[in-house]
Amino acid sequence: MSLAPRAVIVHRRTEYEELLARHGTHGQAAFFLSSRGRSIDEVARRHDRTRQALRDVAAAVPLTWRNSRVERADLDRFLFAPEDVVVVVGQDGLVANTAKYLHGQPVVGIDTDPGRNPGILVRHRCTDAAALLRAAATAGGRTDALTMVEAVADDAQRLLALNEIYLGPPGHQTARYRLGPDGERGQGEAQASSGVLVGTGTGATGWLRSLWLERGSTTALPAPCEERLLWFVREAWPSPATGTTRVTGELGRGEGLRLTVESDRIVVFGDGMESDALDLTWGQSVRLGIAQTSLHLVT
Repeated sequence: MSLAPRAVIVHRRTEYEELLARHGTHGQAAFFLSSRGRSIDEVARRHDRTRQALRDVAAAVPLTWRNSRVERADLDRFLFAPEDVVVVVGQDGLVANTAKYLHGQPVVGIDTDPGRNPGILVRHRCTDAAALLRAAATAGGRTDALTMVEAVADDAQRLLALNEIYLGPPGHQTARYRLGPDGERGQGEAQASSGVLVGTGTGATGWLRSLWLERGSTTALPAPCEERLLWFVREAWPSPATGTTRVTGELGRGEGLRLTVESDRIVVFGDGMESDALDLTWGQSVRLGIAQTSLHLVT
């Protein structure tokens, strides 16, 4: 007998909750903001909308299903099961934060603040939750398979991301490394920079697009479901020992970019989740490419 689906509702602390955690009471938080010419009222209203959205989504879960709830800060400790239907209630970025921990489970994005969020990944409203949950649990349910990027280190550590993976120094120092196509003879070009960014078509609406515009790149940005990545080196420094000939490129399915560390430490993290990163040291290498896993976003 197969298990009933489990709805896993993913959320994050609201700005109001973060203010209360810092200042203790509503009154203290209100005074802190008012002394800086701001009001707590809109923050509290957004908190109320989010709480109501979570209640509405929880009420939409079929009675025969199991259910669970996980906060963003606990995602790296939560065990998702194959039969889960994941419901992300919040902003677009929360879907990206969740994606790296999934292995093909369908994801429903619920926008808690329409008009404030772009709604690229949280495409639906609370009123649609019941129908979306049924559709997600139905064989052949309609989803978009969004391309993801992965980093695989030479010690088998692996990192997934939906938007982008960043490789660079942990602080404001310069990262030193060698960069080149995976499988190329030699170790690639020696470089010194503030890091390397490898992004997907979903990430083309954020950090990747910013670098693309800054460079005036003529390469078309990938679409979210397209099996193509773009990569950029940030602020590469030319010197007698370091070059700048390999500062941008694209990767298709089966192609890889390899970075070999030549400084004390380089961190590798995805979608802004610095707390869950790979830590590489002198001599280690990492391969960047299209992941076998996709994010299955319910449409």
